[in-house]
Order: sequence, then C-alpha cells, then structure tokens
Amino acid sequence: MSAESLLSVRDLRVGFVTEGGRLQAVDGVSFELAPGEVVAIVGESGSGKSVTAQTLIGLTRSPNSRIEGSVRLRGAELIDADDEELRKVRGEQIGMVFQDPMTSFNPVYRIGAQIAEAIRAHRPETSKAEGRERAIELLDSVGIPNAAQRVDDYPHEFSGGMRQRAMIAMALALEPDLLIADEPTTALDVTVQAQILALLARLNRERNLATILITHDLGVVAEVADRVLVMYAGRVVERGTLDQIFYDPQHPYTWGLLGSLTRMDRDRPERLPQISGAPPSLLDLPTGCSFRPRCPHEFDRCTELPGLEARLADAPSHLDRCWLEPERKRELRLVEGEIGLEAPAP
Repeated sequence: MSAESLLSVRDLRVGFVTEGGRLQAVDGVSFELAPGEVVAIVGESGSGKSVTAQTLIGLTRSPNSRIEGSVRLRGAELIDADDEELRKVRGEQIGMVFQDPMTSFNPVYRIGAQIAEAIRAHRPETSKAEGRERAIELLDSVGIPNAAQRVDDYPHEFSGGMRQRAMIAMALALEPDLLIADEPTTALDVTVQAQILALLARLNRERNLATILITHDLGVVAEVADRVLVMYAGRVVERGTLDQIFYDPQHPYTWGLLGSLTRMDRDRPERLPQISGAPPSLLDLPTGCSFRPRCPHEFDRCTELPGLEARLADAPSHLDRCWLEPERKRELRLVEGEIGLEAPAP
C-alpha cells in the first residue's frame, strides 16, 4: 500500500458455494485508491463489479461465501474485521449509494427521518431535531429544491433523480472518506444522468472524496473517472488511466464496450453495434481466456489463461489479459476507422 493510498485491494477473491458447485464471482481483483480520485469499475451484468464493492464493506459475508485476499482502509485490514468493526466503518468511513434507491429507502418512513436515523445510529448523542436539521443541510447540498419542505416527503413522492440525490445525501451524512456509487445513473434519463454525474464530480472535488464508480456505461466513465478497471467473468481484463482505456485499449472486450457506444456525431446505423454471444456461466468458465468464445480474434494460445500484465513498454501501469501482440491489437481493433470489435464471420 503506497503512502498516499486510502484504500488498497490485493488479490480479492469471492466465491459462493451453491448446489451447482463453487461460483467464483470475483477472482484476483487488485487496485488502489487515493483521496480525491475516482476509480471506475466497468463491465456487463454478472462481471463481478457489485460483488467486489459490497465485499469491501462486508455485505457478501454469509455461511456459503468464501472471501480471500486483502482490503486495507488507511492500513487497517477489513477482510478479518468483525461485524462490530465493520459497522463502524460503514457510513463513517465508507458510504455507499446502492443501485436502486427506491428499494434502498423504506417506503413507509419519511426521507429526512431515514437520513437522521443513519446519523443517530453512529452518533447517538444527536437529538432528533439536530438530525432533522442535518438532513435538510444534506438534501440542500445535493441539489434538492426546497429541502426544508421536502425533508418530510416519502420516497414515492420524489422523482427517480431526486431519490438518487437523497441516497447520495444519506451516504455522505457522516462525511466518509470513501464513496461507493453502484450504478448511480441506471434508469435515469440522460439529463438527470448528467446532473448526478456533475454532482459526484463536485463532491469529489470539494471534499477530496475518494470514489469507486460501478457502471456498465463507458459514456458515464468518460465524464468523471481518473482510472478504469474493466471486468469480465469475475476478473479484471484491463486496467489503466481513462486516456489509456479510451485511446489505446488493449483487450478485445474493451474494444467491444467502446464500439457499442452510440455516436451522436454520426448517422444512425441500422443496427447498434454489439458484442456477440453472452457472458459465460461462472460455474462453467471456458478454459484459458474467459472472453475466448465471444472473441473474433481467438487463436491457439487463447486456451491458456493470460496474466494481468503490462505489455506496453511505454505504459507500465496499463495492464491487460490478452496474448495478442500490441501492434497486432492496434490493427485488429480498428473497425471502419473506429475502435470496435469486429463481428465474427457468419
């Protein structure tokens, strides 16, 4: 763990024992996060993004889970922390914005009361009146209009974007050092998405808040992230800075994600680009590269699992899992002049 790091994740592995066998949801994830930095974790549904984030605060602990590796927050190990220690970490040191704010809030309690309850759970000396005032301040800080009146509304009286803002307010109630935002713009229209992203960027800048952003949308990543982890089938297949991932991507899966973005500066295609096939079952992964069955550039060596390594001499921090030579990658990833994944031959 470097001196300036707030969070250090090393070789994190999360498996679940099921009737069908052991399901390895996260397999060897490593990264670091510094104050004021945004790390985005991207990939399709089922790639292990949310399990990685939830494991950081102990939400995947259960009799059938198997968790290995190291998660250190300011040097303190969280994997071995007991439930009481983790309760102190949640909220005060790590705040989390869950994927669906409608199901994260209790529908029969007022928004302000739920925020105040979260505060008083950690700081019991806070009175109900003080908790309510703090809730108003938080709602106002995340852009809820007329916060003094809306604090007494129920969740169903807020729009989707306002519920998401309220969820962010609750996550920030105890001024944590780290914020985990799990798909914070899912099911929101593009205007509200832009507002939520601008809010996260402002909070990150003003509070020096370290942020983990989980998303499947690389367009969202481009707005706020400093570094990007691309996950597929529980493993990180590429890791680098935002510029490295967008302008010099090294893994075919990343090419497919980038090629699937809708371009507003071009004529609308008859069919949106897509990655053929579907992610594999985590109970029955293919041998070697997990992306091999969907990759049009597969060759003999792909039956061996490539390590997550630096393969570019001038970019030691840019890591990927692909056996193709860098120059060959630069040739193959261009589809009609743009980065994309060439469709397999019929």
